[in-house]
Amino acid sequence: MSKRTNAQNPEKFTGIELRAIPKSAVGFKAISSALKHVKDEVGIAKGIGLLKNLNQTYGFDCPGCAWPDPDEKRAFLAEYCENGAKAIAEEATKNKVSPLFFATYSVENLAKLSDYEIGKKGRITHPVYLPEGASHYKEISWKDAFELIGKELNDLNNPNEAIFYTSGRTSNEAAYLYQLFVRQFGTNNLPDCSNMCHEASGVALTETLGIGKGSVTLEDFNHTDLVVVIGQNPGTNHPRMLSALRDAKKKGSKIITINPLPEIGLMNYKDPQNPLKWIGSGQNLTDIFLQVKINGDVALLKIILKLMVAKEEEDTGAVFDYTFIKEKTKGVEELLDDLDTYSIAYLLPQTGLNLAEIQEAANLIISSKKIIFCWAMGLTQHKNSIDNIREIVNILLLKGSIGKKGAGTCPVRGHSNVQGDRTMGICEKMPDNFLDKIDAEFDFKSPRKHGYDVVNAIKAMYQKKAKVFFGMGGNFISATPDTEYTATALRNCKLTVHVSTKLNRSHLVHGKTALILPCLGRSEKDTQFSGEQFITVENSMGVVHSSKGHLNPCSEDLLSEPAIVASLANATLKNTKVPWNKLVRNYDFIRSKIEATIPGFKDYNNKVRDPKGFYLPNNARASKFDSTPTGKANFTINEVSDLKIKEHQFIMMTVRTHDQYNTTIYGLNDRYRGVLNERRVIFMNENDMEKKGIKKLDIVNLQSHFNGETREAKGFLAIPYSIPSQCTATYFPETNVLVPIQSTGKISNTPTSKTVIITIHKR
Repeated sequence: MSKRTNAQNPEKFTGIELRAIPKSAVGFKAISSALKHVKDEVGIAKGIGLLKNLNQTYGFDCPGCAWPDPDEKRAFLAEYCENGAKAIAEEATKNKVSPLFFATYSVENLAKLSDYEIGKKGRITHPVYLPEGASHYKEISWKDAFELIGKELNDLNNPNEAIFYTSGRTSNEAAYLYQLFVRQFGTNNLPDCSNMCHEASGVALTETLGIGKGSVTLEDFNHTDLVVVIGQNPGTNHPRMLSALRDAKKKGSKIITINPLPEIGLMNYKDPQNPLKWIGSGQNLTDIFLQVKINGDVALLKIILKLMVAKEEEDTGAVFDYTFIKEKTKGVEELLDDLDTYSIAYLLPQTGLNLAEIQEAANLIISSKKIIFCWAMGLTQHKNSIDNIREIVNILLLKGSIGKKGAGTCPVRGHSNVQGDRTMGICEKMPDNFLDKIDAEFDFKSPRKHGYDVVNAIKAMYQKKAKVFFGMGGNFISATPDTEYTATALRNCKLTVHVSTKLNRSHLVHGKTALILPCLGRSEKDTQFSGEQFITVENSMGVVHSSKGHLNPCSEDLLSEPAIVASLANATLKNTKVPWNKLVRNYDFIRSKIEATIPGFKDYNNKVRDPKGFYLPNNARASKFDSTPTGKANFTINEVSDLKIKEHQFIMMTVRTHDQYNTTIYGLNDRYRGVLNERRVIFMNENDMEKKGIKKLDIVNLQSHFNGETREAKGFLAIPYSIPSQCTATYFPETNVLVPIQSTGKISNTPTSKTVIITIHKR
């Protein structure tokens, strides 16, 4: 067997077809696409049974995004989106990856497939083991698997030589047990997918407002004057959000969209639940579209702030909420003094916009009393990502648009429980008061030394400071930056272990020995000693609610994630006083421990049995900011981007297609951008293509440049697209190889996947 299996998607084209970009999103085509995936993966009869329970009360939570369900009435037919239907069809697929499959296909041969082809192989049915030097995974008993892991962990020189990664689909119950085990083992090495997406949001919001979560609820969209969607594409990544924007528009609110790419989902929407809306022009959503240059956001927001200040000076009290500013905030004078040091003439070129466009958007902000700002990774994956979010908070604080109905912050999270995982303690640097409560409840001493986040974990494995990698869900190699560097890091490990439902590339880029531990999916029954269990999750707006699968497991050899953690703890920890076996017999016992150690979960087991779930406390929502260091909401001083590119260079941002969610690729179509049956593409400004002599569908190689280092991704088809000059977009994970491991956000240490400096070379 080759010792260096493919870490990247293979360089091969799949037959591109370009179509006109549609004039509207969702509608009948979304239903048609979803049903086709359901039919192909599980069959129509089983699929309909699945979908009627998806995101319903007493049903199971979508394993896709974290957009909230309505507090009150749920849609009778479809409380889910196209990608939610695809996600659950993928999970419940009839295709199986059995021990016979692994005996038939070597790791080397599987690694030659694309991520799409690997994912389509199906559900893993048994735990499997890859001994050092072997070419094929082979079946292993659960008992032997846990003993092997326990031995490797206990043979380490110290606990910090182990990495324990978490994906955002892990339940509250599993996440709580996982962090408990890891801390009793003796380390805080708990990197998670938040480190790669909304880490900057948590840092910036905690500093300014005292809580690293958004402040709005879904109901707030029905009471707002203005929604600003910046650095986000909900049409593909959070499609159910379009319904909230539709409802806001119906009630008279306005919408500003700020993004380098025009995303059709934010432009025009057809309600998929109303057949009468499938015909016709659809509903226009965006009132003003600002096509900002990549990483020009701080400059744009500063111009808006300056225009707000100018209007306030002209008409005192017309813009600022002085009562709110005086009673609730600190630092406004410093902010205003800093704004005076910038001229609009200096800021404007960074935005790629003209002043008249920005003035129009500023006028909407000036005239609105209740404003919601929504954002996602378009703001958080830059060197200055924290500045992006803090500048948004500055605008909201001047307007008094925090802690009132219809106003506030709305970071839109990705995976369905990524926010809940952090609440449960999945973090490499949890505060001492959290650890103190854990220690008191379970009678041991948690380590206080901060652990590795994702980037530092990769570096530690690369430098052979870490020797065991354990992944609770996710597809680590395809989610992380600098693919070849990360692959070397994983290969340096003595043991890599992945808890998974389906085969992915991370199983094929492994340590000297490797294990795959198959777990239950969200849609499947979880039966423990006391009977069928439910799990709980926290959505993007801080609502904790239950989720209970109803399908029989696809294999009798699957374990739940809580059961896997408990068995791992029993095989590893010596003299533990934690009643691991008792906790997994009935998940109410786990929830009782959560209640005893984490604020906001009083009466957890009763409240979560309410079909609507319950809201966790949120100080910013309540307009109370005494948890910040100053005891007030804080204005901040932020810097514009220092990114400099040469005339022959471009900025590349990575994006998703409409046929994927995070690293899970459902199909090869990006319907809303008119690209079918291909992923190896680069979207370019048409004038830039002409200058470089590149024609539509020419094959190009891409090179990234950082600190004198060059990385290359070969074989991409150039597509002319509406995008600012010297800006480009590509799909991930195909271009993760170009994202330098050393290029990260200030403080957040998030990979800068949205600001990669590249050159483009025509073949």
